[in-house]
Amino acid sequence: MNKKGKFPWWKRVFSHVSEQEKINFARHLSLTIKSGMPLLESLKIVEKQTQSGALKRAIGDIISSVEGGQFLAQGMEKHRNVFSDFFISIVHVGEQSGTLFQNLLYLADEMKKAKELKNKIRSAMIYPIVIFTATIGITALLTFSVFPKVLPIFSSLRIELPITTKILIVVFNFLLNYWWTLIVALVLVIVVLRIALRFQPVKYVSNMLLFYTPIVSSLTVGMAMSNFTRTMAVLLKSGVKIVEAVSITAYTLNNLVYRRILLQTADDIRKGEQFVNILNKNKKFFPYILLSLIEIGENTGNLEENLFYLSDYYAEEVQLMVSRLTELLEPALLVFMGLIVGFVALSIITPIYEVTSSIR
Repeated sequence: MNKKGKFPWWKRVFSHVSEQEKINFARHLSLTIKSGMPLLESLKIVEKQTQSGALKRAIGDIISSVEGGQFLAQGMEKHRNVFSDFFISIVHVGEQSGTLFQNLLYLADEMKKAKELKNKIRSAMIYPIVIFTATIGITALLTFSVFPKVLPIFSSLRIELPITTKILIVVFNFLLNYWWTLIVALVLVIVVLRIALRFQPVKYVSNMLLFYTPIVSSLTVGMAMSNFTRTMAVLLKSGVKIVEAVSITAYTLNNLVYRRILLQTADDIRKGEQFVNILNKNKKFFPYILLSLIEIGENTGNLEENLFYLSDYYAEEVQLMVSRLTELLEPALLVFMGLIVGFVALSIITPIYEVTSSIR
């Protein structure tokens, strides 16, 4: 494990804990501590309620650490493959300030909001995926079920086949004889891309390209701003200093462009610069409304409240953008489906129609 808390891929896979299980852990632990129960007893109760094997093992080890005289956050640090820096920092500050149960409750609520946003985005994309899958399925059915039965008839007839039928025959023969090459090529492309994206320069360039891609750029900024403002708000409300909050937030963002900007921002804040002035140097990546409200928040002492407002605002914006995107995709996919199925049907029906016409 390095300084960032990275674990080997195999350990992350076999110790995976869902977001909902982490939310339940934070909420249940908060409620038991709030009731006046000692931390150790609270952890034992939560451990019994936990269904995830990976989380149960982590809690068991944390209990041993607490019994040995360590703080809760120290026990969690041994399980960064389960608990993020964001999670651990909020717990650490809560322990130091005596507001652990409040911090855990903030954490559970904000993690729930983030999870709900992801679920809404996934739900919005289900219909386009179903349409695309149906298009591929119907095309494959016509091509590999109906077409092979009429192809011998076309071959036996001495007629000039339409260009659409010739194209379909070429595609059919290629897929029939070289289908395995397509699968191998697809697997190779996926493997190469995954390996390439492990290199920071390649991933940084791919993340930067998102800002120059129509439609995707707005969605990229909206999602990043939603995560950025929510994480910052929760950290600051929990008592984390702004320098640490910016650094921790940087590592919660998957986009390396924003991560690099925020890490540089944390360094500049240490040198005495104002938060909003540093962000203003990167206006291209931070919307005007965000910069304005952060500046007002810093000047009035309401930065946390403004960040919470912005997190809700961008969550709604992302939902609207995804809804609009799916509204655009649905008719486009239906047209695509009609064109593909129509092409295949026309390729099969046209020669048959010509044959029957000649017989008459």
